[in-house]
Amino acid sequence: MKAAPQPLAFADGVFPAGCPSRILLDHITSKWGVLILLALSEGEQRWSDLRRRAEGISEKMLAQTLKTLERDGLVSRNAQPVIPPRVDYSLTERGYELSALLVPLVAWAFENADEIINSK
Repeated sequence: MKAAPQPLAFADGVFPAGCPSRILLDHITSKWGVLILLALSEGEQRWSDLRRRAEGISEKMLAQTLKTLERDGLVSRNAQPVIPPRVDYSLTERGYELSALLVPLVAWAFENADEIINSK
């Protein structure tokens, strides 16, 4: 099988430990980061919706993941001034750009997971 071509910048930039792209990749590809980004690719959602969608995520991890993705400029947090409090989360333009790249990756994983995991 032919190797995938890599941008020339990868040679010096993506592999060193201190590379900012590695930090961002850690955030994006974390256990919960991918699932939250994928869920939000379907549109704005409330905290409780995200918690239900990402089965098994704790409140602490959901909060931490959302804060990290918000700090990275991928997720937008919209607090409504109502009682009871309501907070909606959505993807930013950059978040939608990223999710468009993640959807095929997650689809590939879904389609191949059984065969790969069960062939051990």
